[in-house]
Amino acid sequence: MPAPSASAVLSPHLCFSWDFRHDEIVLHSRLLNVEFPPAPRNFFASDNFSGAHPRYIDAIARANEGHVMAYGSDALTKKATSLFADLCDIDVDVLFTFNGTGANVVALASLLKPADSVICTNWSHINMDETGAPEKFLGAKLQDVDCPDGKLKPEHIESLATAIGNVHHVQPGVVSITQATELGGLYSVEEIRAICDSAHSFGMRVHLDGARISNAVAALGGDANTFRALTFGAGVDAVSFGGTKNGMLGAEAVLLRRGVASDRSAYIRKQATQLPSKQRYAAAQFVEGLSDGLWLATASQSNAMAQRLYSAVSGIKGLNIESPAVNSMYPLLPRPVKQMLQEWSFFWDWDESRSQVRWMTSWDTTEADVDAFAAGVKAAFERA
Repeated sequence: MPAPSASAVLSPHLCFSWDFRHDEIVLHSRLLNVEFPPAPRNFFASDNFSGAHPRYIDAIARANEGHVMAYGSDALTKKATSLFADLCDIDVDVLFTFNGTGANVVALASLLKPADSVICTNWSHINMDETGAPEKFLGAKLQDVDCPDGKLKPEHIESLATAIGNVHHVQPGVVSITQATELGGLYSVEEIRAICDSAHSFGMRVHLDGARISNAVAALGGDANTFRALTFGAGVDAVSFGGTKNGMLGAEAVLLRRGVASDRSAYIRKQATQLPSKQRYAAAQFVEGLSDGLWLATASQSNAMAQRLYSAVSGIKGLNIESPAVNSMYPLLPRPVKQMLQEWSFFWDWDESRSQVRWMTSWDTTEADVDAFAAGVKAAFERA
């Protein structure tokens, strides 16, 4: 059964809705005593719901000509690697991977030493949403610290560093942060530099999970200099550079500071099952995105649509919502409102105990989508 574009109100009282369970869509019907405006064409559930940008599809199609060398020995991979070197403005090794979890595993494995641990927040994707993959494949302990705002701080590093030299304790070796964070927040350049300075003072290395690094860069300056300042310029040693959430098709990259990361990182990627044989298809997308700033244009659009949605609904009485830093918001909704809205246009729960949800925009979110969704939110509050 193909996924519908949005739930549809067929009469003033009958509403069809559906649940997403992995690749299965379960259809329900429910009688509602409300009448909603037409639902938006696109969902506000996740930037993973959106399709690939047409230019990336075109780039894949152009790459799909003839026979070329495999496993990264093709011209497109060399071009993409060169573009990343220009973006980072330092000597980096570039490893293309299939997905974000794989990118994080490869990046961390390239920084870890035997008996090392990884310091991260309790909210981090590696801790919460990767099914234990880092611990299983790295054989390293994740030391997650409680960070209510999703942001790690130097004092967390300093506290755990007291274990260094104690043979009975795992040795903190890598610090992992996420930009933008899992709660939609942003680290400033100064905050990242302070984290890196603290970590390096104890001989630790720093990894940045950049699944949404494009959104962060777009929000904090919007150019290559901003990217450099937020990453390697601040002292970061490895970056998981996300493409998929920003309009690409199964394309991620690991950027490793040469001389700090393992010189066996290429072998580590193969062991982690993340070496693409037909690497030209991922590389083609990064060539397309990095050549003229498309990677920032799509992120800027996503961020702008989140801000437009906030502006449209922030004045609704009873809606607890904060202005977004990037493309996600985490409002608290009265439960009757939440239920009606999710049945009308699907979005995810975030913290059910607080009736907190996540609204997220994508590169293809339009002003019409935002205006339609805002109209539905207003209707739900009026009728709750």
